[in-house]
Amino acid sequence: MPDTDTQKEKPKSLKALWKLLGPGLVTGASDDDPSGIATYSQAGAQYGLTTLWTALITFPLMAAVQEMCARIGVVTAQGLTGILRKTYPKPVLWLMVLFSFPAIILNIGADIAGMGAVANLIFPAISPIFFSVAFTILLLIAIIALPYAKFAAVLKWLCVILLVYLVVPFLVKTDWLSVAKHTVIPTVQFNKDYVSVLVAILGTTISPYLFFWQTTMEVEAMKHDRHVVVDKRYIKDVGFDVDMGMLFSNIVMYFIILTTGTVLFNAGIHQIDTVEQAAKALEPVAGAAAYYLFAIGVIGTGFLAIPVLSGSLSYIISETFGWQEGLDKRLRDAPAFYAVIVVSLLIGLGINYIGISPIQALIWSAILYGITSPVIIAIVLHISNNTAVMGTFTNGVWSNIFGGLALLLMTVAAGFMLYFQFFG
Repeated sequence: MPDTDTQKEKPKSLKALWKLLGPGLVTGASDDDPSGIATYSQAGAQYGLTTLWTALITFPLMAAVQEMCARIGVVTAQGLTGILRKTYPKPVLWLMVLFSFPAIILNIGADIAGMGAVANLIFPAISPIFFSVAFTILLLIAIIALPYAKFAAVLKWLCVILLVYLVVPFLVKTDWLSVAKHTVIPTVQFNKDYVSVLVAILGTTISPYLFFWQTTMEVEAMKHDRHVVVDKRYIKDVGFDVDMGMLFSNIVMYFIILTTGTVLFNAGIHQIDTVEQAAKALEPVAGAAAYYLFAIGVIGTGFLAIPVLSGSLSYIISETFGWQEGLDKRLRDAPAFYAVIVVSLLIGLGINYIGISPIQALIWSAILYGITSPVIIAIVLHISNNTAVMGTFTNGVWSNIFGGLALLLMTVAAGFMLYFQFFG
């Protein structure tokens, strides 16, 4: 974007739109990672269509929070952790690190385990652990050897496989009146299992690692275009990118719940314990190839999401200690940054050996995000309203309303879940 007169024009074709979309689309696509697929599938299988309303509610909330993070990156040219280190008291910085680290590590491990499990669907004679190790090695090679921008440009096409979920409800008997009802009228059951699923849905859609990633990727994008002029129009273009990414993520979420809520729930499969059960939701459109489609979708989203997860964690640690950072940097230029990525993937791989089923690990990581997200959202809200940091680009009224609602909803849901867990 050389100047305000030649900034992004409105797309005139799908091809132009695809090129216009950048960090926001990648962030949205990586939000539908294996953990998200497992969570949405469990929600649909266990409760049918009754959680469809969460898609309608979460879209404006997740879009608002991600837009704040993008705007913070654009205005400050720093990541969230870097801003905290330079501007806020040290306890706030360490609070963010403490609340982010465990959930991201668990998410990495769960995604690796999920990828191994679905590969085992295709090649049952080979152990899932073998596939998990192989995927970890491939990921490490790709992350270290390839610039992430080129890596993600290829991988985002794999996420198109997830759009098959949009077809299934039209091929099976679907009660569209019930679909419409459950989409616009919230259904809430005050018990431990339902609230846990609700927290998991909120946690996997409004995930803290995406906050760090969105902020940092906007900074990286600006570094590649030194002639960027940060003004209202540029901020608006960034917001459009974020909205489209979150919309894509939300549509996929909605149709996964709709598909599993129609196919699995009606077939009497109310508890998903294995990837085979989750894959059965695609049988109406793919038949015997359902396992292949499901496996490609999960592996594709895993390859897209794990670099985002490990990269987010590495940006957090590197900014905390002032190390050189960047997925586009070579290993010799940012050795500590890549060391964090290597260690995080190896620890994540180790989770495969503690006896937790891949599906359960994927859902637990979403629940942990749901518990820790309110703290990170509160910090993001404070930064984006801090004139000393943001200047004239602080939050507008609607950003604060939706950001505040995200904080309130996730806090209340996590509070109810903990109450039912210990006292219910």
